[in-house]
Amino acid sequence: MFRSRRRALGIVLLMILPLVLAASSDPDPTKQAALITDAVNSHVNGIAVTDPNPGALCPTIKQAVASGIPVVMFNAGFANWQQCGAMSYFGQDETIAGIAAGQRMAKAGAKHVLCVIQTQGQIQLEERCAGVVQGFGSAGTVTKIYVNGTDNAAVLSGITAKLTQDKTIDAVITLGAPYALITLQAESTAHSNAKVYTFDTNAQLVAKIKSGAVQWAVDQQPFLQGYLSVDSLWLYLVNGNIIGGGKTVLTGPSFIDSSNIAKVAVYAAAGNR
Repeated sequence: MFRSRRRALGIVLLMILPLVLAASSDPDPTKQAALITDAVNSHVNGIAVTDPNPGALCPTIKQAVASGIPVVMFNAGFANWQQCGAMSYFGQDETIAGIAAGQRMAKAGAKHVLCVIQTQGQIQLEERCAGVVQGFGSAGTVTKIYVNGTDNAAVLSGITAKLTQDKTIDAVITLGAPYALITLQAESTAHSNAKVYTFDTNAQLVAKIKSGAVQWAVDQQPFLQGYLSVDSLWLYLVNGNIIGGGKTVLTGPSFIDSSNIAKVAVYAAAGNR
């Protein structure tokens, strides 16, 4: 049985039978497409890939499928995985996840939410923030801010400036765990008391939920997404199995909060969450 590790968006997981598993990644969509082409040219047995930028990646994914290589998608590509020709998709519906987050913040009494988007052009991030707006409804206002997620100093500066400028912001939701951690720094500098929420998690973020500095995280279980993707390819190649029956295999959303953080912390310490 193969065991996959958590990876960032844009990862291509390559499986070459009988027991070789390789991974490659790049934050640039054009280079991500080139990695898929390289995999095809290397005659791999299967590809598991995320699709944060359909315009750049879907044509190349179709080429891989046309060449006879089975492809599954995970983490990003919920809305277009079938169009791209993938066999299965493992992930969450980002809009539904955003709606759940917005509803929960509204129930907690938030009135002015700041939604931090760390990368422009990634459809799943836009869907998350749009879902937050929808779920928050008439409870108050949701303001979007774009920051350069590849530059932590710029992220810190951008969030600090916004919190300093607008003292009515009483909640900040980030779309990735590292940006929640940066938001905590920004709040200290801006003397803001806004509550912090986030999508996704890591070991450091788990500790912040445990301490109460971060209220909760929306968990799509990325470790599970990678594991199922690789395992599904293995099952297809050795036994002809297809998981999902043509439907998305949902891995989220769920919430990590004070009610379950102790158990999650154990898994995070082991590197599995």
